[in-house]
Amino acid sequence: MATAPTRPQIPAKVGALISRMGPGRDLALALGVGAIIAMLILPMPGWLLDMGLALSITASVLILMTALFIEKPLQLSSFPTILLITTMLRLGLNLASTRLILGHGHEGHTAAGGVIAAFGEFLMGGQTVIGLTIFAILVVINFVVITKGAGRIAEVAARFSLDAMPGKQMAIDADLNAGTITEAQARERRADIEAESGFYGAMDGASKFVKGDAVAALLITGINIVVGLIVGVAIHGVPFGQAFTTYTILTVGDGLVSQIPALIVSTAAGLLVSKGGVVGKTGAALGDQLGRFPKAFGIAGALMGLLALMPGLPFVPFATLGAGCGWLAWTMTRKADAQAAALRVEEAAEQARQAAPVEEPIARTLAIDALRIELGYGLLPLINDASAEPRLDDQVRALRRQMAVDYGFVLPSVRILDNMALQPNEYIVFIKETEIARGELRIGKLLVINASGQDIGLSGEATQEPVFKLPALWIEREMRQEAGFRGLTVVDCGTVVTTHLTEIVKDNIADLLSYAETQKLLDEVHKDSAKLIAEVVPARISISGVQRILQNLLGEGVSIRDMPTILEGIAEACAVTANLTHVTEHVRARLARQISAQHTLDGTIPIVALGLAWDEAFAEAIIGQGDERHLAMAPSQLQAFIAAVRDTYDRLAAQGEIPCLLTSPALRPFVRSIIERVRPATVVLSQNEVHPRARLRSLGSIG
Repeated sequence: MATAPTRPQIPAKVGALISRMGPGRDLALALGVGAIIAMLILPMPGWLLDMGLALSITASVLILMTALFIEKPLQLSSFPTILLITTMLRLGLNLASTRLILGHGHEGHTAAGGVIAAFGEFLMGGQTVIGLTIFAILVVINFVVITKGAGRIAEVAARFSLDAMPGKQMAIDADLNAGTITEAQARERRADIEAESGFYGAMDGASKFVKGDAVAALLITGINIVVGLIVGVAIHGVPFGQAFTTYTILTVGDGLVSQIPALIVSTAAGLLVSKGGVVGKTGAALGDQLGRFPKAFGIAGALMGLLALMPGLPFVPFATLGAGCGWLAWTMTRKADAQAAALRVEEAAEQARQAAPVEEPIARTLAIDALRIELGYGLLPLINDASAEPRLDDQVRALRRQMAVDYGFVLPSVRILDNMALQPNEYIVFIKETEIARGELRIGKLLVINASGQDIGLSGEATQEPVFKLPALWIEREMRQEAGFRGLTVVDCGTVVTTHLTEIVKDNIADLLSYAETQKLLDEVHKDSAKLIAEVVPARISISGVQRILQNLLGEGVSIRDMPTILEGIAEACAVTANLTHVTEHVRARLARQISAQHTLDGTIPIVALGLAWDEAFAEAIIGQGDERHLAMAPSQLQAFIAAVRDTYDRLAAQGEIPCLLTSPALRPFVRSIIERVRPATVVLSQNEVHPRARLRSLGSIG
């Protein structure tokens, strides 16, 4: 009496080894691929082949369920790799089973393991014709229908994804420029676009694996039957009829046990690439979308009812389905009506809330805009119409970006409003609710700046350029080319407002650096200097102190982008003095390279030195000790100094020179405090702020 073969037992040491390999996924994958390659070379016993076939079926079902439950295709972006590995696994198992079928097929139906025997005997019923038919149908379904359709969808999706990439990138850039998303969000969205394009491209190529797998299954089946008959009849002497039955059942059973997982994986691939724009789990998405149309279920139910009453057709199946569709239509209609009623009630309540007078919170009226531009109604095309000239808000956004590069911090948002109380062509610029400047524009015309004030031979409306108060002319747009030929500066209305805003911001940039902006600079912009910031703030100086020092630098046009050097200078100076003016002077000395480069023209720094007489006069007028020092100069002497500075600079300006005023380090803050009241654009440098490698060009002195 034959005894049933005993199941192989897995040693305890092997189980312990597998448990230790849990965290090492890379090692486990490498071992798995190595095992697949080993199947192609080494023979496998029947029990190990059964384990491999069971693993193949389990993996295919797991992949299908995962494809059903994921929210979007990119959540399974490794599917092309999974498809390649599972295909290689099936091919390796096919080769191993072929080796057993051809080598031991004469021994009976269990020669290639229990799984293939079960598929050959139980699923086929021992009938070779039935087995061949089922196998052929599975191959046709997998190869002709599912694989071909999924491959076509992947090919089209890859092409469309690649074509749409520039538009998606431009949309991200537009959102980033508009400030609706952050840099991190933009990077994340760009990464998603690249991953999506790469995924569909990989799926397009991976679909060829399944196609090749189906072709290989046909070839392997034919080879096994033909070669099996030759081996069984010619070598082992098995009768032809018995050999045909045995080898056919084994071969078709092998084909079925390989094609069923292949069909499942192909279905998963089709579900994944056809998901497209569907968001959410496949079942939930389909149920939600089909449930929006209860009339479709009602019509389907009525049609099934008519078919049930037709003579010759079975009543029960069609009547059951018709009743089910009718019940679904009735249920979904009631649900839709309830949702519509709830929506109407909610809309009525919302309208009632909007109609009720709501008093604006008083605290909101106290909020102020750091920067605001108010436009007359005639200038609204500057922000509403992009056909004639660049939009004003786009130019302002570009200005904020440029100011961030030039000065090292992002300006507060500029609010642009219409004001019906203004003249139609008038605009006003406010800083912290204070009017700073105003001007007039002519929509549809161009402004030609005529600095000389002489007749330029163009017809137009004479005016004064609002930024620098230079003579100008409003001309028609058709005359732009002619004005360009004459070497004149031509600007549109949006550029006039942006230029005006730029000069206003430069003049008031120190006031725009608030406490909150300073905090943001330290916490968010300069994250690389976190340790230095933690050492300096607030141990040696408060954030308010840092704000004041940065304002002192910005007030004289010094960029604060080099925050690490500024903080190092603050740390050094705070160890000696707490006077913010002295700390600022030390920081300026640390920024000597930057300041010197900023004022270098044609390789040299043009300077006017403070004469010896005035140097001694300022030194004698400084009273007090240490941090209490201040300037106590007679008013008549101050007026004489101002007159001397004005005469010197007017004379040099007539020669086309705009030099820096060079003083000693001890006198620079006091000289600057006087100069900024009469000539705020004049740069005052100390000798410590001139870099050793900078070249000076002396234009005289103030005596």
